[in-house]
Amino acid sequence: MLHTTEIGSTGERVVFLHGLFGQGRNFVPIARALEPDLRSLLVDLPNHGRSGWTDSVDYVAVADAVAADLRDGFAAAGPVHVVGHSMGGKVAMVLALRHPELVDRLVVVDISPADSAGAGEFEHLLDSLAALDLTSVVRRADADRALTAPIPDDRVRGFLLQNLRASDGGGFAWRANLALLRAGLPSIAGFPDADRLGDGAGFDHPVLWVAGERSSYVRPEHEPAMRRLFPRTTQVTIKGAGHWVHSERPEAFVSALRVFLRAGQSQG
Repeated sequence: MLHTTEIGSTGERVVFLHGLFGQGRNFVPIARALEPDLRSLLVDLPNHGRSGWTDSVDYVAVADAVAADLRDGFAAAGPVHVVGHSMGGKVAMVLALRHPELVDRLVVVDISPADSAGAGEFEHLLDSLAALDLTSVVRRADADRALTAPIPDDRVRGFLLQNLRASDGGGFAWRANLALLRAGLPSIAGFPDADRLGDGAGFDHPVLWVAGERSSYVRPEHEPAMRRLFPRTTQVTIKGAGHWVHSERPEAFVSALRVFLRAGQSQG
């Protein structure tokens, strides 16, 4: 069900989990920058990219699916590092809590184990994409022009249009399961209850909690829950970055990853 791409062939293993509207390939520049010290697995989460679509949105089910894929493949030789951004950060946290034997070090990027603010923004984006008349799209530029008014930010619009693909029968189609993601926004914005997170609901390995300076997804009131579930958390803030930390400040993001993951190598 999951489509994955490996980059690199040497070094410790690190898995990247993208956010809403994303795809594994969003992390290609980061993975390339980490070579040859790390080799990366870029995952398309369900209902995104080239992975299969599901009938519901559930973090536990997604984390368990990622765990099954890792156990049979990338993590068959032992635990791996996991990096998750936004929605992918919530998947990564649930993965670490439910399957701690698969995760060495965890990096959570601009998200918290709590209800997320900003759902209204994603409602608008999903509604804008769904309203696009794909029968009128002959080339990608047509979609870009049609979405300029509802989504005026060129960077955000370009990111979203990565989900537009040429269909086999001609014309265009969305890679992302827009209808399900729209209906499932409350679940995407939320976080599973403690009774679904596994025995003890705690992960005692090192965790790097990365926040964007200009983002509101990591707030002081989230810290108690984060440290209760992940007691060995170190928080860093990337200056000048918004929610998409890895694309807005890639050099600072790569530097933070290198320092954190190399610390694990020196201890091993």
